[in-house]
Amino acid sequence: MSKREEHCRESVTLFGAPFEEVHRWLDEFAGAPRYGMRHRRVRHHEAGIQEAIRLFGAAAGPVARQHILSDLKQEGWTEHDPFPQNEAHYVRMGLF
Repeated sequence: MSKREEHCRESVTLFGAPFEEVHRWLDEFAGAPRYGMRHRRVRHHEAGIQEAIRLFGAAAGPVARQHILSDLKQEGWTEHDPFPQNEAHYVRMGLF
């Protein structure tokens, strides 16, 4: 199962729908030559959540946050760490 499928399944469980367009948008740069798996620095932060809300509506906010939390935890982030605010903060935190 792909990571996007995992995110969609989690969204169905938590939010009642897969929100595939939100997950696709968040991971749009995955594997791109410039970023590879470091694509998360682009949208996996508070500024990315706000952009997802602007693009997809208010319901996308919690979905995007859950997607990001799931991915951050894979990188060793815990709830005791600050939530990344933007790309520069994400990088400064060493999460890229």
